[in-house]
Amino acid sequence: MSHDIIIKNGLYFDGSNQPGQLRHIGIRNGRIDVLSLSPLDESGCAQVIDAQGKWVTPGFLEIHSHYDAEVIAAPALKESVRHGVTSVTIGSCSISMVLADAEDCSDLFTRVEAVPREYVLPILQEKKTWRDAQGYRAFYDQLALGPNVNSFLGHSELRVAVMGLERATSPVKPTEAELAQMEELLEQALDAGCIGLSVMTTRLDKMDGDRAWSSPLPSTFASWKEFSRLFAVLRRRGAVMQGAPNAVTKVNVFAFLWQAHGLLRKPLKCSMLTALDLKSQPFLHRITRTSGWLANKVLRGHFRWQTLPAPFNLRLEGLNVNAFEEFGAGEILRNIKDPDELYSKVNEPEFRALFKKQVKAVLTKGLWHRDFSDCWVTACPDASKVGKNFKQLGEARGLDPVDAYFELACEYREALKWTTCYGNVREPIMQQLLASPWTQPGFADSGAHLRSIAQYNFPLRFLKYVRDAELAGKPFMQLGHAIHRLSGELADFIGVDAGYIRVGDRADLVVINPEGLTAELDDIHEAPMEVLGLERVVKRNDAAVEVTLINGKIAYQRGEYFPDDLGKQQGYGRFLASQQVQPRHAHAGVKLATA
Repeated sequence: MSHDIIIKNGLYFDGSNQPGQLRHIGIRNGRIDVLSLSPLDESGCAQVIDAQGKWVTPGFLEIHSHYDAEVIAAPALKESVRHGVTSVTIGSCSISMVLADAEDCSDLFTRVEAVPREYVLPILQEKKTWRDAQGYRAFYDQLALGPNVNSFLGHSELRVAVMGLERATSPVKPTEAELAQMEELLEQALDAGCIGLSVMTTRLDKMDGDRAWSSPLPSTFASWKEFSRLFAVLRRRGAVMQGAPNAVTKVNVFAFLWQAHGLLRKPLKCSMLTALDLKSQPFLHRITRTSGWLANKVLRGHFRWQTLPAPFNLRLEGLNVNAFEEFGAGEILRNIKDPDELYSKVNEPEFRALFKKQVKAVLTKGLWHRDFSDCWVTACPDASKVGKNFKQLGEARGLDPVDAYFELACEYREALKWTTCYGNVREPIMQQLLASPWTQPGFADSGAHLRSIAQYNFPLRFLKYVRDAELAGKPFMQLGHAIHRLSGELADFIGVDAGYIRVGDRADLVVINPEGLTAELDDIHEAPMEVLGLERVVKRNDAAVEVTLINGKIAYQRGEYFPDDLGKQQGYGRFLASQQVQPRHAHAGVKLATA
């Protein structure tokens, strides 16, 4: 029998932390059929890919995306596929689209993830016909997916489905019956194949819509008693908890460490945001790595910090800055819906004085360093402003940097585009985070923050770090280990069938030209989103990925791009149910109906 696809002469990595080996790969019926030391018979093979001088790796996993809305509208998810990502996780940060109605899901999602409500809500109203986990799974089983998809159930959505939006976003505690209903709905989500539960404890993320505008997410109102009840379900069934500590104080990270511990009990598998080398908190990387050691070695837990394997650059427009949520004056701006009122507000002397005072406050520092001398104009109708920071622009006009920023923002609004880097600029520290056994390099926030974050190519950036260090004679990680960290290691942690290319495995793989791992990986471009028509920022360097295969089919090929049927016909990605979640124990009593 002939093969459907042959990939010959490539340096092959199987995803299991082994060095690369020269292999010829035969693919048949969507599976890896043979891995051969000698060339394969190409007779009758429709597609032969010569990978001479290239790497052949498993498809990469993004275990922290916010593709929940985009995948419903444009399931090809081409921006990830073109960078070798073949499996994505949705339902992160307590926000999912499993149980609640369309408006609730939209209001939970759109402001937090900076995707326009006027685009998301109509899509959900048209397409979200399910109100339970079984219907959610059935929808994805019939969807023409590009990459594979797996999902958390979001705790904020779970609270809304059980308590209603108003009560879920208030200090009201759920009744015993409501807690039991939450437990049952979580059980049903795990039965349907969800990999676990995502929660949120930082109050910086806010609700959209008119009913609960600017309220913190429902998950932030939960008590630790509520969390503990739900975590007990996850622990018993071997499911994953994804969460985030308070972004400002971070004190409650110790509560999460305690929930994760495995002393005289089964540990709770935890994946937490986030291990970054922040400019605002330059010692944070030490805390995250030390806490990872404490959680896993001392407390015998199964705890990981998600990390971004790239500089954390943001591209911003006018006064549209999510990080303003981190302090009171900034929060005032974020709560103003009308653009004219927003830009008028910054011209009030009392407000400017308050803003300047709070920008300098140390104890409220979150992700953003708040240093306007480290904020650079990248585009402006006045080209003379481009390439300068707000301190320089202020000095030229006799203004404080904050005043210079506000003046330019008021003059040009969203036409003023500027950038800053929150962290991950110290390469030795970045290497330490990537090499730590307590981190996971699968975080990119794809599908969210469309105008500011562009990390879709994060696996390639990681591989560039590793290759550059090796070429410089200062390696910090073997290439096989790096590929394992982006593939098999992540798949094993969340418990899905992905991340490896061995005989019999589904043929999700990538052919990479290492010569294409250049500095251009950090270049930001604007590109339209398929179907939605929105413009988003992306990082693209198409010199690196030669081919992406999903389920043994070419989903992307450099120069030829995407097949016409990607995202339109089934046969590529699929919903990946957890393989590690245990069957539920027998429960006494009657099952509660879905809210």
